[in-house]
Amino acid sequence: MKPRVLVVDDEPGVRKALDRGLRAEGMDVVVAGDGPSALRLARTGSFDALLLDIMLPGLSGYRVLQQLRAEGVRTPVLLVSAKDGEIDQADGLDLGADGYLVKPFSFVVLLAQLRAVLRRAGAGAARGPVRIGGLEMDRAARTVRFNDVPVALSPREFALLETLACRAGTVLTKDELLAEVWGDEQAATRNVVEVYVGYLRRKLDAVGGGDLVQTVRGHGYQVAQAGS
Repeated sequence: MKPRVLVVDDEPGVRKALDRGLRAEGMDVVVAGDGPSALRLARTGSFDALLLDIMLPGLSGYRVLQQLRAEGVRTPVLLVSAKDGEIDQADGLDLGADGYLVKPFSFVVLLAQLRAVLRRAGAGAARGPVRIGGLEMDRAARTVRFNDVPVALSPREFALLETLACRAGTVLTKDELLAEVWGDEQAATRNVVEVYVGYLRRKLDAVGGGDLVQTVRGHGYQVAQAGS
């Protein structure tokens, strides 16, 4: 699965450039332009890393990071700032940042730091919890709750929901889901994706989450981002 990165910057030109550059490096990118949006997206736990500007409207990057760590979201965070003072960097690292970049920065340096935090996070970050609306997935314990009600899923159903939830807001085709969930199994066909989406929806519907997994006609399936 592609690394999923949330890029947060209030400058549209910077967001566009980073979106284009990181996608060219094989990453799945979501962008946000203010602090509240960044917090809403990042607290889902569905990202592998955050690139977070400090000076943001609505809520500073410092406060976003502080709130995420207080809520137990351990997603690696690279702070970005025009300030290069040692105190500013120390403040960011003390709040739980995994790195600090000073503007203007080289894209090559940014990419190297980003890949480094992704490597360090490794499997630990990949197994962190995911929270989207009423959905709570504990990927380490392999448990699912919706509005605090346990949902019993088979291993394959869990893998399907995990794949969709970890790329919330992204439409995944049947072929992509086959590759992620069923791997190289020759017996698996596109029809099996429909069957398992049906299984998953029935179990979620029983606890009020029937609309969580959405069909995008002609394209595939998605779990909507929180608040969208």
